[in-house]
Amino acid sequence: MSSYTIGIDTGGTYTDAAIVDAKSHTVIASAKALTTKGDLSLGVGEALEKVLAAVGDTFDRNRISLVSLSTTLATNALVEGHGSSVATFLIGFDDGMTRRTKIDKAVPSAQIVRIAGGHLYTGQEQAPLDIEAIKAALDGAAGKADAYAVASHYSVRNPNHERRAADIIRQKTGCPVTASTDLSDALNGPRRALTATFNARIISLIVALVSAVHSSMRRLGIDAQIMIVKGDGSIATAESVIAKPIETILSGPAASVIGARFLTAKNDFIIADIGGTTSDVAIVRNGWPALNEHGSDVGGFRTMVHAIDMQTVGLGGDSEVDVDFKGNVSLRTNRVVPLALVAHQWPHVLSELVSALGQTGGMREATNYILFPQGASAGVFPDDLSAADRAFLDRLNTDKPTLYGDVVSGAADRSRVPRLVDRGIIQVSGFTPSDAAHVLGLQSQWSEKGARLACELMGRASGKIEGARVESDVAAFARDVHDAVAAKSARLLLERLSGKVFAKDDPIVNAVVNNQHRVGDMKISLTPDIAIVAVGGPAAVFYPEVGRRLGTEVIIPPGSEVANAIGAAIGMIKVRAVVEITSSEAGGYLIHHLGEPELCESGPKAIERARELARDTAQNESKIMGGHEVDIDVTVDRVDIPGLGEEISLVAATVTAEVVSAPEGTAR
Repeated sequence: MSSYTIGIDTGGTYTDAAIVDAKSHTVIASAKALTTKGDLSLGVGEALEKVLAAVGDTFDRNRISLVSLSTTLATNALVEGHGSSVATFLIGFDDGMTRRTKIDKAVPSAQIVRIAGGHLYTGQEQAPLDIEAIKAALDGAAGKADAYAVASHYSVRNPNHERRAADIIRQKTGCPVTASTDLSDALNGPRRALTATFNARIISLIVALVSAVHSSMRRLGIDAQIMIVKGDGSIATAESVIAKPIETILSGPAASVIGARFLTAKNDFIIADIGGTTSDVAIVRNGWPALNEHGSDVGGFRTMVHAIDMQTVGLGGDSEVDVDFKGNVSLRTNRVVPLALVAHQWPHVLSELVSALGQTGGMREATNYILFPQGASAGVFPDDLSAADRAFLDRLNTDKPTLYGDVVSGAADRSRVPRLVDRGIIQVSGFTPSDAAHVLGLQSQWSEKGARLACELMGRASGKIEGARVESDVAAFARDVHDAVAAKSARLLLERLSGKVFAKDDPIVNAVVNNQHRVGDMKISLTPDIAIVAVGGPAAVFYPEVGRRLGTEVIIPPGSEVANAIGAAIGMIKVRAVVEITSSEAGGYLIHHLGEPELCESGPKAIERARELARDTAQNESKIMGGHEVDIDVTVDRVDIPGLGEEISLVAATVTAEVVSAPEGTAR
């Protein structure tokens, strides 16, 4: 008997859901709901309801084995400055190491507490751990934090001080504590400390999301394991991810890669995942995307999280359209709410747009409304907002959009709006490629009339539309916007494929992406050598034209609009355990693992013991993450002195065990 898995992805505009037969890998239903940024659980619950409604009342919900989520919650929260108050304990860090953590810049509200202790490169104690200083700090301001991070000098060589400090903090406060060695086995202590701080900051948000999904599942009669997609494309149980939410960075894009491979059955391709806010591009070889070994970037700060090597740009269906004084159309990197969607949800906006067309000025501003994110609690704002910010927010309508010009009256307000948008407290509407697509008949889910009015307002304000031939001019302007998306998307693909960033005035690249294909007396073409797969809601709207410009067919598989959700539903559990071996000054070899280093008398015995530890750790971690049917691969990276015997030639080694397994209760 087949079992079923449900994948859910929360994107910038939509939350997608898909039901997959786990045995046959057949997608049997999919659905979309608007993402409720004020409370993601509302959109997740609605998407879940819709996809279950699509399979009908006869569908046996008892055969659902798991529900798997891919989410942008971690990334967005860190970029927008959301999350718990945090105190970070740095053990054995000097002034330089503390500065290099960049915690004061990345999380300005975090308290940093420096404690004596830490270890040397060999794993030997650098200085005794100052336990009394930890307790004293917790009796003071640090004890008022909601979550904690601990990083100790060379804890990857010996984590004892880090673990003892974490135990003390946990026992004294009852709050979640993140130890840096639980997130990374890399030596870079400052970056591990920053990663641990980020992780501690967002634990409560992931807990709230998982709790809300649990509630929705209970209400809908689903009793199944909840899994979450990590940034490397693998999945893990919600319980294990709750302790390490930082690992969900790039969760959504990673799920799209897995979904694209499933939908196309291709092992080598370049994927373009275009959504409402961003376009994400990655190259897939041998069925799995490469990982960024340098660590993923969060808001300009480099972490130790291994996620897929993906290039992300602010280009999507909801990008804000701009026109310069020469009439050139460009796309800003920020997201705005399409006027077609605003008019669809609040039809009274249509009459206001018509009225604005009858005015002699202010047409561009007439496309800008300010509104609260769906699901936001009315009047509930972050504690750190100023009185002026609160007064501004109090002037906004809570149940409908507020026209920008009605509440923004000076320079202070004009600078305040983007700051509040960046923090996710408010949203602003505008004219977007999605509106242009509605005008051209390429999209139809929202208000076509609202899109057309927005297009005309923007066109007249910028001088792109003049005179009496309104219909043809509106369509021509919409086509210019569509072309701008195609050109920017084609350039993104070419840069990713070539590994180069082209100059804006590069004549050859511009000839190709702008569909001219000629420079002087030369015909120009640049064609990818691997397949292009495009997924995401707007893929079918824009990427056929991208393919024409690059001289190749773009594969847009059936189900591409919910590829992220499908990828979440079919994900596999992947675990990596690393054990380091170093030479001991006293003779023999030190094995660095979970506690005090182990001493082995010979190289072969050290390698054998490290392989055993790595294998056992990977298998146990896989079980914790919900895996079964274990497939394990162990590799050894050695450094040897040439010409010496096997017993003494070894200088150092890294032993890595990788496990790939299916989630418990599914047949893959």
